[in-house]
Amino acid sequence: MLSVLPEVADALASGAPVVALESTIISHGLPRPENLRVAREIEQAVRRGGAVPATIALVDGHACIGLDDAALEQVATRDDVIKVSTRDLATLVARKGMGATTVAATSHLAALAGIGVFATGGLGGVHRDARNTWDESADLQGLATTDITIVCAGVKSILDVPATLERLETLGVTVLGYGTDAFPGFYLSDSGYRLDWRVDSPAEVAAVMAARQEIGTDGRGIVVANPLPVDEQVDPALHERLLHDGLAAAERAAVRGKDVTPFLLEFFHRESKGVTLEANIRIILHNAELAARIATAAADAEWPR
Repeated sequence: MLSVLPEVADALASGAPVVALESTIISHGLPRPENLRVAREIEQAVRRGGAVPATIALVDGHACIGLDDAALEQVATRDDVIKVSTRDLATLVARKGMGATTVAATSHLAALAGIGVFATGGLGGVHRDARNTWDESADLQGLATTDITIVCAGVKSILDVPATLERLETLGVTVLGYGTDAFPGFYLSDSGYRLDWRVDSPAEVAAVMAARQEIGTDGRGIVVANPLPVDEQVDPALHERLLHDGLAAAERAAVRGKDVTPFLLEFFHRESKGVTLEANIRIILHNAELAARIATAAADAEWPR
């Protein structure tokens, strides 16, 4: 059973633009107390772009589409908030637990509520040791089966970028570079890999969304890869050092599966003395505002939200 915030329900009923937001970045991606402040800033960025924010989480077993400030604070501060992918949703709802939704879970619940645009920081993907571990984020399969448009800064740079792009192609997921021909690398504006398709305006993205429905490929996601400006990216030399040291630290600590990403993000933030944390915040704010503009363009043209 979905619990839809009245403001979000009213916007959906009237055809106004709505942008879904994940909650894992609040509970597991950013340190306290910065996480609550940034969560509020993300919602404000969506409003600046002309849309209604709908942060998604499980609160005491309720699948919430949009959080009031009290619920947002709970997700940011409670110690019992679990990182929840799609496979975990039913179990946590049945147990009336607290859950912060990943990209996969957020996409599923957003689409179920009728929201078609979603802003996040970076996608999950194929892990660097996947040849041995088969470790691949559920985000990819979710995109292959969910009618959602996700604005992100590519996949997290701690992952295997070329393998992830290959999987997205195999799964039939459309990848669009926003204002770029290069696939962004989260902290880096350019991962070193080219894209087949580029768009330069929210209206162009909205047109692809409409055409997807008309041509019958609307059961799959669209990734809008939105890079940080070059002058705002993390210095590539610093990034390379952090990545090398962070992967070694994760191996020594025997960190595996869904715990790898939060471990490495915390390592990056700590060892860079906050440089990567500030970049992470810029990324999500940048993506939230663009997602709102895309949702607005789609709503204005009476195309799918």
